[in-house]
Amino acid sequence: MRKYVRKMTGGGKSPKRVSPSEVFWSFLGSFLGIAALHYAHFDQIAATDVGLIIGSFGASAVLVYAAIESPLAQPRNLVGGHILSALVGVFCYQLLSSQLWLAASLAVAASIALMHLTKTLHPPGGATALIAVIGSQQLHDIGYLYALVPVGRGALILLIIALLVNNIPRNRKYPKFWW
Repeated sequence: MRKYVRKMTGGGKSPKRVSPSEVFWSFLGSFLGIAALHYAHFDQIAATDVGLIIGSFGASAVLVYAAIESPLAQPRNLVGGHILSALVGVFCYQLLSSQLWLAASLAVAASIALMHLTKTLHPPGGATALIAVIGSQQLHDIGYLYALVPVGRGALILLIIALLVNNIPRNRKYPKFWW
């Protein structure tokens, strides 16, 4: 038991503070990425009232604009993780909508497993799957289209902004890999 508890004490050092330049580029990328999602939502599809902005995109912004070297932030993970998780979430909702606790639990767990198996692990994908289960009736009404709009389209918008902004400074390079 002591050995198990001892594992929880950590032991490593906290990462060093990032440079002001890194803070600036992370800020600018995330600002422009979320602003682009808002623009696309209000200008392009506002009539449908199914917006491009889902909560998990805030977490994706942290990864693709502030942790750009992480394997979890790469394009394959960003787009693939979100889309696969959305599909799993819709499936679980449609299969188990009478038992939301089970649908939600299964959606998150299965999306994690699928992302692992497909090498598309992107932590916000778990939230994308959960949103598919606990979202509004309008979101449920669009069914699997959720994986394309808002999820796929939104992830692509975040990716395009990440490609543009993250490669402006000489000391930043994004992505590290595509596939």
